[in-house]
Amino acid sequence: MAHTVNGCPLALTFIIVWLLVKAKIDVCKRGDVTVQPSHVISLGSAVNISCSLKTKQGCVQFSSFNKLILYKFDRRIYFQHGHSLSSQVTGLPLGTTLFVCKLACSSNDEIRICGAEISVGVVPEQPQNLSCIQKGERGTVRCTWDRGQDTHLYTAYTLQLKGPKNLTWQKQCNDHYCDHLDLGINLTPESPESSYTAKVTAINSLGSASSFPSSFTLLDIVRPLPPWDIRIKFVNASVSRCTLQWRDEGLVLLNRLRYRPINSRSWNMVNATNAKGRHDLLDLKPFTEYEFQISSKLHLYKGSWSDWSESLRTQTPEEEPTGTLDVWYMRQHIDYNRQQISLFWKNLSLSEAKGKILHYQVTLQEVAGGKATLQNITEHTSWTWVIPRTGNWAVSVSAANSKGSSLPTHVNITDLCGAGLLAPQQVSANSEGVDNLMVTWTPPGKAAAAVQEYVVEWRELHPGASTQPPLGWLWSPPYNLSALISENIKPYICYEIRVHALSGDQGGCNSIRGNSKHKAPLSGPHINAISEEKGSILISWNEIPAREQMGCILHYRIYWKEQDSNSQPQLCEIPYRVSPNPHPIDSLRPRVTYILWMTALTAAGESPQGNEREFCLQGKANWSTFVAPSICMGVIMVGVLSVRCFRQKVFVLLLALRPQWCSKEIPDPANSTWAKNYPIVEEKTQLALDRLLTDCPTPEEPETLVINKVLHQVTPAFRRSHHPNWPEKGQGVQGHYTSEEDTGYSASSPPPPRALTAETGQGVDLYKVLGSKGPDSTPGNPASPSTVLPVDYLPAYEGYLPSNIDYLPSHEPSITDPREELPQHISLSIFPSSSLHPLTSSCGEKLTLDQVKMGCGSLML
Repeated sequence: MAHTVNGCPLALTFIIVWLLVKAKIDVCKRGDVTVQPSHVISLGSAVNISCSLKTKQGCVQFSSFNKLILYKFDRRIYFQHGHSLSSQVTGLPLGTTLFVCKLACSSNDEIRICGAEISVGVVPEQPQNLSCIQKGERGTVRCTWDRGQDTHLYTAYTLQLKGPKNLTWQKQCNDHYCDHLDLGINLTPESPESSYTAKVTAINSLGSASSFPSSFTLLDIVRPLPPWDIRIKFVNASVSRCTLQWRDEGLVLLNRLRYRPINSRSWNMVNATNAKGRHDLLDLKPFTEYEFQISSKLHLYKGSWSDWSESLRTQTPEEEPTGTLDVWYMRQHIDYNRQQISLFWKNLSLSEAKGKILHYQVTLQEVAGGKATLQNITEHTSWTWVIPRTGNWAVSVSAANSKGSSLPTHVNITDLCGAGLLAPQQVSANSEGVDNLMVTWTPPGKAAAAVQEYVVEWRELHPGASTQPPLGWLWSPPYNLSALISENIKPYICYEIRVHALSGDQGGCNSIRGNSKHKAPLSGPHINAISEEKGSILISWNEIPAREQMGCILHYRIYWKEQDSNSQPQLCEIPYRVSPNPHPIDSLRPRVTYILWMTALTAAGESPQGNEREFCLQGKANWSTFVAPSICMGVIMVGVLSVRCFRQKVFVLLLALRPQWCSKEIPDPANSTWAKNYPIVEEKTQLALDRLLTDCPTPEEPETLVINKVLHQVTPAFRRSHHPNWPEKGQGVQGHYTSEEDTGYSASSPPPPRALTAETGQGVDLYKVLGSKGPDSTPGNPASPSTVLPVDYLPAYEGYLPSNIDYLPSHEPSITDPREELPQHISLSIFPSSSLHPLTSSCGEKLTLDQVKMGCGSLML
């Protein structure tokens, strides 16, 4: 049994070998392919390839039908009829090329005869840069070299090392890319000065090449292992002195260490000769994380440095802060007795903090008392408190870590914007890229020399936010009139920017809004309430969310139109206000349903419309709304005139029409009551309608006045008194055009030639005055009370020409002060039309109209 088991493997091996031989024979059973001079040739050499058929392996019918074909890979390169074929091939590329010989007995079938591979390569180049190294005292020798270009052939590299006492070590590698070998031997330090020689030889079918010998000693090739077990010790928990310790190999004589802060890219390098595993460092920064690495070497001149050790990372101890805080503050009045102060400060730099800031100490004291009124501790970089408005107050702030506190920063609480003369002028903010704003300003006029420094502060406008956004600021010397803001500036965000000029304990400021990038708002304002008040409506709205404003909003627009109307909507443009109040609209008709909506505008465009609201004015509208234009917060609209102005106009009109309802008879002017009572009436009334006609206040309800006397004489001055807020000649109120014809004159300037006045004491024929129409008078738009009516505009109808023009006033300027002519009691009553009577002869006969004066009879109002 034992022999049978043992014989089976032998029989199996024999069968396998026979099959392999048979298979090899069967591959080329029809013929052979031979290659001359060799299957391996050098680049550029020619080769002869022959193919021949074995006996009885040709075509069956006739031997002349034998067609031998030579293929290079899959491409036919040569053919020949007969039992053999021979061809010379040149220009073969580097590498291996396959040639196959086939037999064709018919046009369709080809039979494989045999094939051959031809390898093309080059002679090995001489290996270069042979070097050897032994890692650590117990490592093995490993050599490397540059093998040169690829031979494209099988090449063997043999490394040989010869040492003292004729000792030789040798090792071979057969890889095409072989460029290093490890001899697996350790050179001991028993004779560190002993010499060794290494050489590498490359051999292939075309030739061989050997490197130059490389000689070295143990100290030349041994590279120490990196130091290990690195640790650091701070003496007395102080950064002023620390000791770095490590372990290394026994033959090490030199060490070098490098260290750096974690956030730094550059290293600090230190040589530690004869360090014996330790070194003191004296220049480390407190509360800073450092990285340490160490390398070793056996000899000062020989050998190489070890690899760097693994990094040791540690944080140095803290020290007492040395810097001072940059503090800024804001002040806000709460009521008559209290004010709120808000302090802000910036974090100390790492070099100033010298540790982790645990808290900030804020001390509040009254300057007069000198004693601390309040001491508070906070972990935030801001602090708010309420103090009395009386007295002088000062605040000091300091930062504290585990080792101590910084020097306090003292701030005297004053009004930073209280000195108007110190306010910087022409403040502007322009975009400088996406994340920067350039703020510029000019000095505060005559007080420029007193400015000691400027402060530029900015805050993100965040309407509706429950918490205020952080405040940023920077200081600027007095000679610098610009500042680049780059801290926490984001695109599409509106910032409130304020420039302060400081001089001692005084300051002046000026502010502006700006953004680094803007576009049209994404949504419109939301109208949340509409209320009715005194014939007008009040509109309230919610601010657009900050993330949808897309920059600084410049204006709001309120649109309205009648419901189911195709007409263009009316609009009112309102300047932006941070805290908007309800805005009035008083040009709506009562009992008409309107649709209202709002939009917002930035410098880039207008937002989509907000929500729509319907409203119907139920009460009585201001019926003078549709008489004359009005101003809607700086925008000219068809709107409201003052009620008081309107009543004054009606009053003048009624006075002018008064002769038409005097009586049925025209009185004798010589014997009339008017002529007898004229001096008394003149002394008692002295009515100055020039002020009544021109001094129209802002829209409001007038006070009730009572008329106790009959007005017999009216002295209208068709000019307006000078007002300091009025524009000069030739200028109009915003939105109105003023020509020379309707420009008023002051009491000190003479009226134009041939102008009708009533300042000389004589009565003016009001028929002729009312009959005159200025060039701007149109139906529904009476002449302005401030219009000067020249005589050229008097009517020239037949029967109404004046018979005596001596009553016309002279052109001398009046010196009468209009303020002395104001009556004490004036009222206006609307009377029924039945009280109007035509003129009759009861006032006298043969009375021409140019002699009629105001005061024909009594007019009870």
